[in-house]
Parts: sequence; structure tokens; C-alpha cells
Amino acid sequence: MTDDVRNIVLGVIAAGLSATIGWLARTYLWKRKLRRKQAFFGLPDNSESLLVVNRDAGSPDLAVHRFDVFALLELSALIKDCGANTQVVTQDAAQQGFGERTEFCVGGPGSNRRMLAHMSAMLPGVRINIDPEPGPDRGAFQIGSERYRLEPGVTEYVLLARIIAGESRPVFLFCGQRAITNQAATRYLARNHERLARKHGNHTFVLLLKVVNSQAYGPDVVELVADVTRAAQAPLPAAADTRTSHRAS
Repeated sequence: MTDDVRNIVLGVIAAGLSATIGWLARTYLWKRKLRRKQAFFGLPDNSESLLVVNRDAGSPDLAVHRFDVFALLELSALIKDCGANTQVVTQDAAQQGFGERTEFCVGGPGSNRRMLAHMSAMLPGVRINIDPEPGPDRGAFQIGSERYRLEPGVTEYVLLARIIAGESRPVFLFCGQRAITNQAATRYLARNHERLARKHGNHTFVLLLKVVNSQAYGPDVVELVADVTRAAQAPLPAAADTRTSHRAS
């Protein structure tokens, strides 16, 4: 074997080793990223999850608002990326406990009984005015001592929460003042789950998000107002509790 042939063979071997090492490194990093994502969502390979869909509060029929459908599609993509399975159920058919499967619950307490139950049990510091009568506080959030009013199409709020009790699977809540804010919260979660995982680890969090000028930008322009975990989990002051309610009218 001449020196030229030997150099060519050694070059091919070195290139093959480099390519193999690079592929192994990329595969390791991809799997590590996937495992972190699965851990954050509580969705290991082939696990089961629950998507709880609400009804369109503005429709007399048992319909789902189109923005809530978009929210469910975005959540379905996240679940599929984790290699998990999902079951879609309506808010009045989800008659089971929580923690056995990861749950994604979409819609405010006025249109989703499941959300109403979750908030009453796990977020006692939050009240949402679901009075159908027009008024400045219609749809307003009361979180602790702070009130956040709805300005349709201009300034709208949504709660994004991950609730974890003990060693159970998480429950994700997307509770907005309007359907478009529910989609905004799911999109925010899809874009920021890595950062949220680093910040909150395997703990409960409740974030208040503001959707800015949805009449022009749709669900895309979202700002983090505050981490309201502590206020949402503490009992609401009695004075505030008399002005707002979880109860459906």
C-alpha cells in the first residue's frame, strides 16, 4: 500500500468516525431534550393524557369555539412530540379524578365545569366574574387583592397553570377571558416550556398572561404580567370574595 492510498484510507476512516461521533452526540442531545420535555409535561413514552374541551359560551348549541379548537390542535402536537397518546373529552363528560394522567383543561369556568372544579379545589385565591349581564367587571379576574378587567380585542387576560399534587401527573389549565386567549396561552406554553421547566422544575406554577391587541395580532402577542402562584393558592380575602364568583349563574 502506497503512502497516498494509506492517507486516503485513514482520511475515510477519520471522516467516518467523526460522522459517527457527531451523530451519536446529536442523538444524545435530542433524547435528553425529549426526556426533559416529557418530564415537564408528565408524558413518558406511550403514556395517556386527557384533553378536556369546553363549549362555546356564546352558542346555544354544544359547540366548541374555533379558537379553542386551535388551542386543542396545538396541545395535540405537543403531546405527539412527547410520544404520548391523548383522549379528548367534553367538559361535562370528564367525571374522574386527577393525577393518574396528564390533563390539559381549556376554557373558563363559565363554559367548562371541569375548570370550575379545578379552580375551586386548587386555586382558591382566584375568582372570575362570569355574570352574563353587561358591566365593567364582566369577565374580570380577581387574584388576591388585584383585579384585571377585560377590554375585548385590546387587553385580555388568561391564566396558564401547571398544578402538581405530590407524585401525581400534572394538570395544565388554560383559563382565559375569551377563547382567543386560551389559544394564546397554549401557544405561549409551546414556545416557552423549556424556560418554564428550568425556572419552575417539577413544581406548581400559575402565570397571569396578557394578550395585547388580539383584534390586530390574534393570539401571537402575549406578555407575562406576573407569577401569581402564591396569591392564587391562598384563600381570597373576604371583601374580594363577595364581589366575584366561580359559580355559574
